[in-house]
Amino acid sequence: MPLKDLGSMRTRVQILSLMIINSYFLPFFKHIPFPVLNCYSCPLATNACPIGTLQHFLVIGKIPFFTIGVMGSIGSLFGRMTCGWVCPFGFLQDLVHKIPIPVKKRKIPEKYGFIKFISLILVILGPLILFEPLFCMICPVGTFEAGIPSVLIYGLEIGSFFYFKLAILVSIFFLMVVFSRPFCKIFCPLGAILALFNAFSRLRLKVDEGCIECGKCEKVCPMDIKVYEKPNSINCIRCLKCTEVCDHISLVKT
Repeated sequence: MPLKDLGSMRTRVQILSLMIINSYFLPFFKHIPFPVLNCYSCPLATNACPIGTLQHFLVIGKIPFFTIGVMGSIGSLFGRMTCGWVCPFGFLQDLVHKIPIPVKKRKIPEKYGFIKFISLILVILGPLILFEPLFCMICPVGTFEAGIPSVLIYGLEIGSFFYFKLAILVSIFFLMVVFSRPFCKIFCPLGAILALFNAFSRLRLKVDEGCIECGKCEKVCPMDIKVYEKPNSINCIRCLKCTEVCDHISLVKT
């Protein structure tokens, strides 16, 4: 059966997730990676970022078995659903995209989704070649959640590299206004990892035979996916907005 009226529920879950993941009063979860991008260095962060954890272990020449296990387990159950429902940076993109602009909002063709796998390669090769967590050093999430607050709270000295990181963040924010979920679609290495599970996770989207390919699903999809063609696309974040507008699309458990 299709799911309905999920918009307000999704927003409540995103707000609750934002509060829990950045609850300063739950420090005992600090070293547990959670499958969302939320910088470990954020003064309020509760959980470790899986990408940051992965890069740290690669720098010191070890394998993060626990992080891999967590990512594999959640990916196998939900695919990229955490991106659509609990990721704070995904929620931020949803909010920023609602900012009105004098020009028409644009779409990013789904074919450019492969770029996030280049980010994933950067995540892996940076520590192995340069012995530095290269992606973390330029990650806009880290700049927004940790870099800027640290400068404001602790008065850290600002160098030219900080301005470079700030320029990346501002560019991403500009893209958020014009495009829906641009970071999720073309830059997020965590999304690239979870995307690998979309096709065979326990929860998947199903399009039944009554579909007439009217395009309503693509119109509401924040990832600009033709759901009737690729219901379990690697770009799908399982936000379930398509199930709200079409009776022929549903979330199923396999």
